Amino acid sequence: MKSYKIISLSFLVFLFDQITKILAIRIETLTSNPTLIGFIKLNLVKNTGAAFSILKNQTSLLSIISLLVSVILIILILQKSFHPLFQGLSFAFLLGGTIGNGLDRWRFGYVTDFIQLIPINFPIFNFADISINIALFLIIFDRFRNRKL
Repeated sequence: MKSYKIISLSFLVFLFDQITKILAIRIETLTSNPTLIGFIKLNLVKNTGAAFSILKNQTSLLSIISLLVSVILIILILQKSFHPLFQGLSFAFLLGGTIGNGLDRWRFGYVTDFIQLIPINFPIFNFADISINIALFLIIFDRFRNRKL
């Protein structure tokens, strides 16, 4: 996968994350906690921590980490002109998600989470979180796929 395609996909992931957060805020102001699909509920939360509220109220630290991770990913992407498919996709999803949540931290001091799975007790999340998890899944899948038996 070419570097410019990875950067472009990252931008699309970032853009989708930001648009869904804006829509969630607007929908939530019109309707109090609507159910979007049978098992997904809109529940707007200002998350000052990382995943599962780890490092709660450590916005400055998390902002710096997201900036560093984003810069490192961009350098890694631009160092080679071509990346294997799964590596390129994982970089794209990880960069897009990291920038999406990082921008929230820098602008607002928190990350806007809004997707709640019902009826299970699972932390509320957003599309950037989904993207980061997709990236991790792709990295793990690629490692197992390339493992020699």
